[in-house]
Amino acid sequence: MDAAQRVADAPPTNLVDRFAPASWKPWLRLARYDRPIGSWLLMWPCQWSAALAATMAGSTAALPWHVALFFVGSFVMRGAGSTWNDFLDRDIDGRVERTRNRPIPAGLVTAKQAFAFAVAQSLIGLVVLLQFNRFAILLGILSLAPVAVYPLMKRVMGYPQAVLGLCFAWGALMGFAAQFGALPWPALVLYLGTIAWVIGYDTIYGHQDQRDDAVIGIKSTSRTFGRHSRAIIAGLYILTVLLIGLAIWGAGGSWPSFAGLAAFTAHLAWQVRRLEPEQPAVCLRLFRSNRDAGALLFAGLLLDAVMR
Repeated sequence: MDAAQRVADAPPTNLVDRFAPASWKPWLRLARYDRPIGSWLLMWPCQWSAALAATMAGSTAALPWHVALFFVGSFVMRGAGSTWNDFLDRDIDGRVERTRNRPIPAGLVTAKQAFAFAVAQSLIGLVVLLQFNRFAILLGILSLAPVAVYPLMKRVMGYPQAVLGLCFAWGALMGFAAQFGALPWPALVLYLGTIAWVIGYDTIYGHQDQRDDAVIGIKSTSRTFGRHSRAIIAGLYILTVLLIGLAIWGAGGSWPSFAGLAAFTAHLAWQVRRLEPEQPAVCLRLFRSNRDAGALLFAGLLLDAVMR
């Protein structure tokens, strides 16, 4: 019975399905702890900006604390955002093969319970956010606006991933806000580069659902780009690398940061080369691999910061 309730794109060896008590599983699945890739993708821009801001400031005094807060905050707020997304998409998810076993359409959690769970997770996220300075707190609160509207955008526009980019790239601003109480221009450039990355990798992810999306009228960049998807993703990834490189240069980064960027670039090139839009399993594997791409860049940025 539980195997039938497993969400289609959850790794078969995930810890939730293997070890969590049965009564916890619907809630952990609702928060995507059986599929933590989204938490990693939300976290990496936060950690990039924390490390790059430390390099720019010439001090790592606050870096361990910021890294820890961003780790916790990313997992909590991704859970809240995913729960909100499933609350709004509860009727759609039941009509899509990949999502019909999610807790709400499967009848394991009611819509009211899911809404309350989203609020509870958001309050935990607020506790994390309150550990930062006033500017960072206000900036973090502002991120709720695109998070709230993103699930609705797939119904009305052909580029909803652009709004997702605003959400998932927000962390690229937060490290600088936490360090300086302001946003120097490298923060804004890093943010724009990260948005391009998010649009690229989520377009890869969306290729899994093209047939179902077409039937029920859901819009996505995967459908909008169509047969040009590979070329456009390549262009987005090139833009990502150029803008992040400019941010590193503007923040005073040196060879470790650029070495991390080079490894990140190689990984993105590998994704484009291996992309097969008509093969959902390949798309899912490439999408998940962005966790490793983000880690490669962070390793270079972190080394640069601690070597100062």
